[in-house]
Amino acid sequence: MEKSLDDDKAEDIVVIDLAGKTDIADFMVIANGRSQRQVGTMADHLQRKLKAKGLKGVAAEGVPACDWVLIDAGDVIVHLFRPEFRDFYNLDKMWGKGPKSEAADAMRRGITA
Repeated sequence: MEKSLDDDKAEDIVVIDLAGKTDIADFMVIANGRSQRQVGTMADHLQRKLKAKGLKGVAAEGVPACDWVLIDAGDVIVHLFRPEFRDFYNLDKMWGKGPKSEAADAMRRGITA
């Protein structure tokens, strides 16, 4: 996932380890796009790559507006924001930033796209 987001020039990528915090997913990825078009493109590319990896039931919400797109990939939830929406909703603080390197390494061992 991080590679796909890096390829699409996502900014401020944060990986949060959700273990022990919730049962909805193991990891949350939060990233910014500079415009609605970039957020939509990142969402489209990421969904295609996840489906190509064989993940079933990948779902996205918020695609028509592309201010905040949520992609549910099972054990990983991805939030793609325009910066002002990320600042407003402040999910990073709500869920608590985990150590990026440890969470990112664990996520890479699981799902990579």
